[in-house]
Amino acid sequence: MDGALTAAAFLELLLREAAPVEFEGPLLDARAEGAPPETLAELDRLKTAALRVRALLDRRRRRETELSALVDTVGDLATLRDLDAVLAAIVRRARELLDADVAYMTLNDEERGDTYMRVTYGSVSARFQQLRLPLGAGLGGLVAQTAAPYVTADYAADARFQHTGEIDDAVTEEGLVAILGVPMRLGTRALGVLFAANRSARPFTREEVTLLGSLAAHASVALDNTRLLGETRAALEELSAVNTVVRRHSESLERAAEAHDRMADVILRGGDLDDLAAVVAEVLGGELAILDADGHCLTTVGLIADLDPQAAAGAGLGRATRCGDHWVLAAGAGSEALCTLVLHAPKELTETDTRILERAGVVTALLLLFRRSLAQAESRVRGELLEDLLSRRVDDPVRVRQRARRLGVDLDVAHVLVVLACPPRQRDRAAQWSAAHAAACGGLAAQRDGNVTLLVGGEHPGDAARRMVRELGAYLGSPVTGGGAGPLTGPQDVPSAYAEAQRCASALTALGRTGDGASAAELGFVGLLVGADRDVGAFVNDTLGPLLEYDRRRGTALVRTLESYFESGASTVRAAEALHVHVNTVTQRIARIGQVLGTDWHGAERALELQLALRLHRLQNGHP
Repeated sequence: MDGALTAAAFLELLLREAAPVEFEGPLLDARAEGAPPETLAELDRLKTAALRVRALLDRRRRRETELSALVDTVGDLATLRDLDAVLAAIVRRARELLDADVAYMTLNDEERGDTYMRVTYGSVSARFQQLRLPLGAGLGGLVAQTAAPYVTADYAADARFQHTGEIDDAVTEEGLVAILGVPMRLGTRALGVLFAANRSARPFTREEVTLLGSLAAHASVALDNTRLLGETRAALEELSAVNTVVRRHSESLERAAEAHDRMADVILRGGDLDDLAAVVAEVLGGELAILDADGHCLTTVGLIADLDPQAAAGAGLGRATRCGDHWVLAAGAGSEALCTLVLHAPKELTETDTRILERAGVVTALLLLFRRSLAQAESRVRGELLEDLLSRRVDDPVRVRQRARRLGVDLDVAHVLVVLACPPRQRDRAAQWSAAHAAACGGLAAQRDGNVTLLVGGEHPGDAARRMVRELGAYLGSPVTGGGAGPLTGPQDVPSAYAEAQRCASALTALGRTGDGASAAELGFVGLLVGADRDVGAFVNDTLGPLLEYDRRRGTALVRTLESYFESGASTVRAAEALHVHVNTVTQRIARIGQVLGTDWHGAERALELQLALRLHRLQNGHP
């Protein structure tokens, strides 16, 4: 066989990038033709040279592909917008360039002190993709500790690194056998590890280790660029914030001066709490509520949401504090809290805004102190006059009328007297309200027997009682019960009217009408009994006296049994159910009642008297 022809055959194979097995063709043909040993040796030499050339070309093509991938990666870093996309591209290129089954990247979590799987490509196991590794564990731990690449041809059998059950199970589930890991570092700081792995035993070449190391370096640069971009962005934002603070400080000084002038103007021109609240709300640009020391609203500007009084009470005196969606400031004199300002603003308060709110608290406290002093002085004078009228300490009617006229009260016109029963804990606030109400309508107010008493002009005591119950109940946030009496024809009628109004208020409570107001004339037969000159106690004692005395002496419940008997329609069975006793017990008690009251107690007229007396007895004892 001609040597030139043989060499041309091998060149032809190289040109068409034939598979390595095809290079055996010329040698096999020569043997078939019976070529001499010298020719066969020459052909074998040419085949070896051609295969070497082919391998060199493959390496150069592979190197060109690798360089192109590295250039693309550099381009990704230069136009870095999405760190996750860049890292995913690096891992994908690692798998493709190394012709690996799987490529993945783990990063160190400095806060949790472990390593987690960041990106995978070619993985099919969800468990493997969500793996978190203790620092120093597994092949990645060895790579991080030594800061050098590490290759294992058989992960499960390799004893040169620390195995853990969780990592081994995940690797087994993924089916990995051969693994290459290279470190990702910035100086001496370990960032993570880049891996390439195969599901069969296959050694990784030195060129593949170098290539994976280059990709890991690019990944480290990407991570560092992200950190630097974040720090740069933060620095720019900080500079912008400083500039904003300087500009706003100048604006705040102007706003503080304006707020000071406007609040001072409210005080100098004799403005009230509503005027002051309107100024503060406008300056601070929000909704404002002013509460008294007990958490009840004195005035509002806007539709401010309800605030928990306990939360408002926890505010520091003189200091604005955040409470949910509100700013809360307790203001007062000395250590006494007089009011609480609650501000709901759509934006965060600046330091100047906070000082404006605190100054508003001081001005509000001064205004309330002034109002309280005036109210206390007028309330004391009006209360003393009404107390004298109630106590019959009126020796000189002319002088009394003169005292009343100085307070704007004309005792010669028709008046009504109203007694208001309110919760004990609200009596002080009720007294303040009654004093202000009396001053506004030209009447008198005082506290007596734990109730609030008012003498005001009018001819309809029931209407006056209902109006005051409604207004005072709204002010206190608690139900109030009121009894009215009148109209009065002169100062001498005040004591008897007070007794009637007081009995009327007690009757309303006993009737279960707490929170209502009425006069004795509006209570039907009960009103006739609680009105003036009605001796209810004598009627009850004449009718039920023997039965009441029997229960007191013997500790029995005959009165309660008689009530249940009438309420159940004279049925001993239903009465027993209501009393939670046996029917025989009720029968025995009914027989005893007949012995005490007499055999005629079943009669219609006597039974009606007994039922009325039982009802009045319950009313006298404060039960409906």
